[in-house]
Amino acid sequence: MKSLFHFSFNVTDLAVARHFYVDVLGCTEGRSADTWVDFDFAGHQLSLHLGTPWKTERTGRVGEHLVPMPHFGLVLALPDWQAMAERLQAVATDFIVPPHCRFAGEPGEQWTLFFCDPFGNPIEIKGFRSLETIYAH
Repeated sequence: MKSLFHFSFNVTDLAVARHFYVDVLGCTEGRSADTWVDFDFAGHQLSLHLGTPWKTERTGRVGEHLVPMPHFGLVLALPDWQAMAERLQAVATDFIVPPHCRFAGEPGEQWTLFFCDPFGNPIEIKGFRSLETIYAH
């Protein structure tokens, strides 16, 4: 089964959210109201609502890094991941985990980076040479 995901979470300022998700991440804005806005996040629907962002803790181990849990993100083809990494670096993103390759030469080889949106919502972006290898072990 192939489908798209829908994910809703809280932010504290819709204008700031619009700037970050459109101008920094390259999302397209969809429907909105006074208290929420939808974005096309690489084909998936994000619904950002005014409210208190969820609490996270750095309990997820990614290599030598502890990353915030919970978090969400994208899995991209490597050229798209590289373009996203360049977009984020161009705006001096404060990375939790800077762009790098993990599992080099192994079946699960992937590029990853972690950062937070302006509200502290953690996001991971992964890149693969082939999306067919996402679940390789």
